[in-house]
Amino acid sequence: MKYDDLKWLCESRCEKEEKGIKIYAPSGSNYFVNPITGNVAAAAPFLYKEVTGDFLFRAKVGLDFVSTYDAAVLLALDHERLWAKACFEYTDLGTHSVVTVMTNGKSDDANGINVEGNEVWLQLARKDDIFAVHYSLDGKIYKMARLTWLPMSKTIKVGFEAQSPMGEGGMRSFEEILLVNTSLGDIRNGNM
Repeated sequence: MKYDDLKWLCESRCEKEEKGIKIYAPSGSNYFVNPITGNVAAAAPFLYKEVTGDFLFRAKVGLDFVSTYDAAVLLALDHERLWAKACFEYTDLGTHSVVTVMTNGKSDDANGINVEGNEVWLQLARKDDIFAVHYSLDGKIYKMARLTWLPMSKTIKVGFEAQSPMGEGGMRSFEEILLVNTSLGDIRNGNM
């Protein structure tokens, strides 16, 4: 991925490194449409590329888990009320978890597998209007965390989001990055 091709929504501090990038999540940053109140939070650093059609997007993500909902995120965004998030997040249960948030008008919120340590590989894939989130503990074998239908436009924004909705903020790392226009033969199975 060429970082010079990327654009910002809610620009933040970014450090480009040989292995990848780090993005600073400021305090109060998040993407979430509260399913109870309808309140929209759409103010988190998002470094993206416009992608048309099917894709596979993956990265090894990491962060220091300090405050509830701190996360490193892969985000596919159509607009502020239609998007998919694959998160490595410090949950309100005190765990480091693969969390998925799908938003079609309002957001849902699903805690997945708990992970020991501060890094995991996340993957977000699109096949037509089906979106899947996968995770890997070794960067080789990917397992499904979520599958959903979202009626997104053919061209959407795909990239890295850094969030700290309840905390003081911090750096989020994204390494071993892959973004390709391809269709997984079986989108439930995250392996190419």
